[in-house]
Amino acid sequence: MAIAKIIWVDDEIESLQSQKMFLENKGYEVETFTNGFDAIDFVKANPVDVVLIDESMPGITGLETLSKIKEVNQGLPVVLITKNETENLMDDAIGSQISDYLIKPVNPNQVLLSLKKIIDNKRLVAEKTTTAYQQQFRNLFMALNSNPDYNEWMDIYKKLVYWELEMQKSDSPEMQEVLQSQKSEANTEFFKFVSKNYADWVDPRSTDSPVMSHTLFQFKVLPHVEKGTPLFFILIDNLRFDQWKAIQPIFAESFRIQEEESFYSILPTATQYARNAIFAGMMPVEIEKKFPAEWKNDDEQGGKNLHEEAFFNAQLKRLGKSDLKTSYTKVVNNQAGLDLVNNIHNLLNNDLNVIVYNFVDMLSHARTEMEVLKELAGDEMSYRSVTASWFEHSPLHQALKKIADKKIRIVLATDHGSVRVKTPCKVVGDKQTTTNLRYKHGRNLNYENKDVLAFRDPREAGLPVPTVNSSYIFAREDRFLCYPNNYNYYANYYKNTFQHGGVSLEEMIVPVIKMQNK
Repeated sequence: MAIAKIIWVDDEIESLQSQKMFLENKGYEVETFTNGFDAIDFVKANPVDVVLIDESMPGITGLETLSKIKEVNQGLPVVLITKNETENLMDDAIGSQISDYLIKPVNPNQVLLSLKKIIDNKRLVAEKTTTAYQQQFRNLFMALNSNPDYNEWMDIYKKLVYWELEMQKSDSPEMQEVLQSQKSEANTEFFKFVSKNYADWVDPRSTDSPVMSHTLFQFKVLPHVEKGTPLFFILIDNLRFDQWKAIQPIFAESFRIQEEESFYSILPTATQYARNAIFAGMMPVEIEKKFPAEWKNDDEQGGKNLHEEAFFNAQLKRLGKSDLKTSYTKVVNNQAGLDLVNNIHNLLNNDLNVIVYNFVDMLSHARTEMEVLKELAGDEMSYRSVTASWFEHSPLHQALKKIADKKIRIVLATDHGSVRVKTPCKVVGDKQTTTNLRYKHGRNLNYENKDVLAFRDPREAGLPVPTVNSSYIFAREDRFLCYPNNYNYYANYYKNTFQHGGVSLEEMIVPVIKMQNK
């Protein structure tokens, strides 16, 4: 392990030589300074791991030195050593982000413990994470192989996401690789599970199905509507469970999170299918039957999600809830977001407010077009990080903060997730075949059976039949579907991009979260 470099700033440094030697014997490199100015210059020019500062020095005080050092390197840990523990001094120090403080006279072991806590904390957390995952690995492995049902699958996926986030703390590439291969094994098993059960789940006569897109509203939103307490149903599009975990701490600052659940997106895990199903409360084949003018298939011209509000009102009517005072807001650009911030207070007079926020989708689609985004969201970790950064500064966050002190409830959900695609597969189709990378429908589709879940009769999957003899195929795990012409170009262009429409844990098992004001 590399030697940690400490600087100690104290105007009476001479009297601390024995302390310095003690730390050097413990393997630390210690530089000493008698004033803050020299210490600041040193930090500007050299790598330093921890700074120890005496609070009361002539010339420039410890707190002033501290704030100047933080200007140079905000993340540098600083331990303040002080004679007096007065309240406002500690407030100032803590406000300036000290990592620890010690009261004079300091005992060498106290200093050593403080340094260990600061320097070794990261390493200890990483080691602990790795050991804990090794113990859990076997449990997950057994869960995967014990024929899990749809509830157990949601649980397995949550655990995998938990470990993926924990592994960010560990710098063990080997363990991260083990986790990734376990995740990919889970996706292989999940694909078999969905292939076997999906048609039964979406059969209108089914008595044992998970909550899915078309039943989400009835089972996860409506039960929380109560006259006198406005409910906000917020749908952030294309939000995976791990992306929810990335923005959860930001929500938790303003709201109390009560239930953190998940549900299954229908196939194709794509906006026009999954989101229309949520708002209509029906599978797409039903929507097309009831709203022939409004439903558009992939190959038809015009927007595919223009009638969500009408579908939503029809669903309320069907469920006997037409008396509710509702609003429907869709945010597809920044201006609409700013309008929401200005208008959010007026929504408090309603029983139920729907807010559909198109952001993550724009990110994942734009990402394939823009090299900048390829750089920004090149893997799961950076995808989460971009999502958190977007949400923190988004009009949606601003709007919600404005009403956080009011008595409200929130149900946050999404329409589907996305998966990072890595394995190209060849598909041949005629001119009418759709261009999506994770699912296609058309006549005379030619594909490898092992790569996809296929429905020769779309109605079995609750889907409309766009043209006679049209079938649907859904890519499994991390595969994406390319045509043979220009195959290599597209295979390379789309590899490692986030796509949706197919069958994977990341696309199908998605968050539905219940919160209320604190």
